[in-house]
Amino acid sequence: MPALNINGTTTNLDVPDDMPLLWALRDVAGLTGTKFGCGVALCGACTVHLDGQPVRSCVTPVSSAAGKQVTTIEAIGNDPVGQKVQAAWNQIDVVQCGYCQSGQVMSATALLKSNPHPSDADIDGAMAGNICRCGTYQRIRHAIKIAAGGK
Repeated sequence: MPALNINGTTTNLDVPDDMPLLWALRDVAGLTGTKFGCGVALCGACTVHLDGQPVRSCVTPVSSAAGKQVTTIEAIGNDPVGQKVQAAWNQIDVVQCGYCQSGQVMSATALLKSNPHPSDADIDGAMAGNICRCGTYQRIRHAIKIAAGGK
């Protein structure tokens, strides 16, 4: 029974060590903001932070998260950078269908925490692999620039 630190709270989950973190978060911990998209780490909908780094939770076993800080979309607003990202998303209405957006926000927040003033190339690199079927990529880039203090 792995103990996980999820959004600042240590939780013991009765799950197999090889269960994908995504299912432990959604089905056992009840944190459904992290979405299932492809199941093979290609779409980014399941992105969470593991010790501050964006990871695809659909292919990350629970055992890999033991002893580390897991942050989900439910708690990203507790982070000052996460707050800026969420505010920028709302300011320019990035969301269309919204399904991918929790993963997009998680990746954008990780980018801005490591690089507070990213170039377009930096944004493209950090956001690569986060698929938006609605095609809101231009608004996503714009929101990241706003959150970084630009226009």
